[in-house]
Amino acid sequence: MRENLTLTKLRKGKATIGCWLTIGSPVVAAIMARCGFDWLVIDTEHGSVGYDSMLVCVHEILATDTTPIVRVGWNDAALIKRALDTGAMGILVPMVMNADEAKRAVDYAKFPPKGVRSVGGFVAQVLHGDDYPVAANEQILVAVQIEHIDAVKRAKEICAVEGVDVVFVGPNDLAASMGLTGTPFRENPQWQAAVQAVLEAANETGKVAGLQCGTVEEGKERLRQGFRFVAVSSDARFLHLSLRQAVKALKGE
Repeated sequence: MRENLTLTKLRKGKATIGCWLTIGSPVVAAIMARCGFDWLVIDTEHGSVGYDSMLVCVHEILATDTTPIVRVGWNDAALIKRALDTGAMGILVPMVMNADEAKRAVDYAKFPPKGVRSVGGFVAQVLHGDDYPVAANEQILVAVQIEHIDAVKRAKEICAVEGVDVVFVGPNDLAASMGLTGTPFRENPQWQAAVQAVLEAANETGKVAGLQCGTVEEGKERLRQGFRFVAVSSDARFLHLSLRQAVKALKGE
């Protein structure tokens, strides 16, 4: 089976950077996969991404050294199975609240005896090699999202679940759970303390902490702090920002 280069870097203690794909365009996926990101998350939870576009986006990314990861809509066996059967090399599971839910995510992503993933999906085997059913358990990245203040309180038990590779802070939902929606929550000391608590829990258990950052500057700061799975913005936001800046420049505004 082909090597998961992101997992290899993480297992060596290195940091990785990525971005969100929300538009659902295979062309955008192909372009962004050639920009130097370690990984790209194809967002089927909030993005405008259907199954067919997810499938093609995965394949476009697999043509490069970038790792395709799918954020599934929920912690559901069928959703995780279908995402991985496309050939995706990782999953990101939203709104994991405790260790039991984290263990379920791992179980759904792993073939027996380590999990309960159904053996099938010939496409993944064609893409990754005949040994895929045997080797996939060691090459599929499992990331779970901690994005509620109650989950932050259980961060250490979530991190301790065997098979969880990354705990990823969902900043917006975390803020919402703290009553901070509509405020500059990234500047809020309580929100910052919650994010720090997840990082500390990951470090104590030997796991990787990740975070979705709003700006490149924040991403650089989070890398300095010890986050090793850092996302900056999304395809849609980069497109919108770049075009707005170009239009303003042309208009002399």
